[in-house]
Amino acid sequence: MRELLTGSQAIVRGALHAGCNFFAGYPITPATEILLLMLRELPKVGGVAIQAEDEIASMGFCLGAAMSGARVMTATSGPGISLYSENIGLAIMGEVPLVIVDVQRMGPATGGATTVAQGDVQFLRWGTSGGYPVIVLSPSNVAECYSLTMRAFDLAERFRLPVFLATDKETALTLATVDVDEFVPLPVRERLSADPQDEFVPYRVTTAEEVPPMSPMGGLHIVRFTTSTHDEFGQLTKLPDKVGKLNQRLAAKVEAHVDEIALVKTDLQEGADTLVISYGITACAAHEAVSLARQFGHRLSSLTIQSLWPVPEHQIRKALDGVRRVVIPELNLGQYQREVQRLAPCGVEVIGLHRVDGELISPQEIFDSCLSSVVSDVK
Repeated sequence: MRELLTGSQAIVRGALHAGCNFFAGYPITPATEILLLMLRELPKVGGVAIQAEDEIASMGFCLGAAMSGARVMTATSGPGISLYSENIGLAIMGEVPLVIVDVQRMGPATGGATTVAQGDVQFLRWGTSGGYPVIVLSPSNVAECYSLTMRAFDLAERFRLPVFLATDKETALTLATVDVDEFVPLPVRERLSADPQDEFVPYRVTTAEEVPPMSPMGGLHIVRFTTSTHDEFGQLTKLPDKVGKLNQRLAAKVEAHVDEIALVKTDLQEGADTLVISYGITACAAHEAVSLARQFGHRLSSLTIQSLWPVPEHQIRKALDGVRRVVIPELNLGQYQREVQRLAPCGVEVIGLHRVDGELISPQEIFDSCLSSVVSDVK
């Protein structure tokens, strides 16, 4: 069956199918539709949706709900992420699973509330203190808004950390006809929970990259929770060996599983010397540009990245093998281009195609960028 849906509607449907039962948010363009939909739809399935007094309170409500056993989501835009930042750090330190939707708009500051952008890519990766890894997924169309929302919930539970869904104004608010029969729900991952009969040590693990089980606040166990460095009992500590083990594990539990997290779409053409790497809304134009180039007899390959962080290095390096140039269209000043540049073999030209004027990058612009590079090689 085909339906007319926005990306925001698909995100909400994905969240409900993933078992989300708590949402808190604050109105902000262009993420407000998600808040309104959750306020309407979540109570129908026995969940709780709250419009908080501001973004800081929204994240606080989400942390408390998640620590009490709920499956939690919030949604905002770039300025809201700024206000979420301290509590994002708390979620990383306390290992709290939740999903954060960032409907990107043009920045900085208030920027252009109704204009499209992809300017939060590095911000989501580094937007809180400490520099510890997070997971960021990026849908490029309405169908992926559904599937990647479900995947975000799955990863949040798997790794006990905040997972971002980095969409944008155009993807979230544009109506598209989609085949909802292809919206196949993922199996809902059960939260790794401590045995109520056993002694509970909240952060005890046996390996460097292990994820500890949870016990809900208000349950049978005493649960200690702190923003500070702590030992396996959740007690504040400054002992170097315990602090070092904690911080190493917060990184290792993600970095040791990059290939498990990685999501890409590849369309590699044999003999192609140009590769187009894209993500989010620009991937739509990139696919059309590659198709157009092939119609004119040019050999081009395409790599669409759905998991921006951690960087799917193995998949990018594989796609780079044998090409002479890479074109990366982005609605920013080259935030992901830098990641590709450090992975590209010596001699591979990395070309950034950037727009920060509130307009989308067109397929023709990508086509021209690819072909102008080919022509310059011939000359």
